[in-house]
Amino acid sequence: MTQQKATNIVWHAGHVTRADREKIHGHKGVLLWLTGLSASGKSTIAIRVEQILTERGHFAYVLDGDNVRHGLNSNLGFSPEDRTENIRRVGEVGRLFVDAGAVVLTAFISPYRADRDKVRARFDAGDFIEVYVNAPLEVCEQRDPKGLYKKAREGKIPEFTGISAPYEAPEKPEIVLDTAAEDAEACARRLVAILEERGVVPRA
Repeated sequence: MTQQKATNIVWHAGHVTRADREKIHGHKGVLLWLTGLSASGKSTIAIRVEQILTERGHFAYVLDGDNVRHGLNSNLGFSPEDRTENIRRVGEVGRLFVDAGAVVLTAFISPYRADRDKVRARFDAGDFIEVYVNAPLEVCEQRDPKGLYKKAREGKIPEFTGISAPYEAPEKPEIVLDTAAEDAEACARRLVAILEERGVVPRA
């Protein structure tokens, strides 16, 4: 549990509720937490889902691992402690987005099961959907669009998930996407269909 350093603070509730915002958007707020190895397809799928939903007039937004580290989490590295804090902060930002009535998608390796479980615990039932973007390490290495696996194998990137740092796959994710068997477009369409089935967004 992160130490609470701020004191004498009170949560201020506004006059506009989450339900009010969801009514305006025409859909529910939810967090889709995409986890998986680097190059498994997390960002590609998340960005495509965001595009599909936005084209339908929905409020969707992607929180991407690299993007968040450019600003909010620019002071964090890749040690186990920094990874934990990285995920904690993203989880809290995700909660704010869900309260705003957004369909928010996170694309983070988030390698530690305990960190993902802590984020889940901060959400009401049904508001957090864990999506395991499952691709074998060898497939991810073959893709390697950023050349990170090559650098990790050469020892140029320490604590690289899947090579010199562990990845703990989800035990009971709500959704599993096999990106070695299905392309990103099919996976994105399947996620949108699941949101429709769950009543998060209306059917097209």
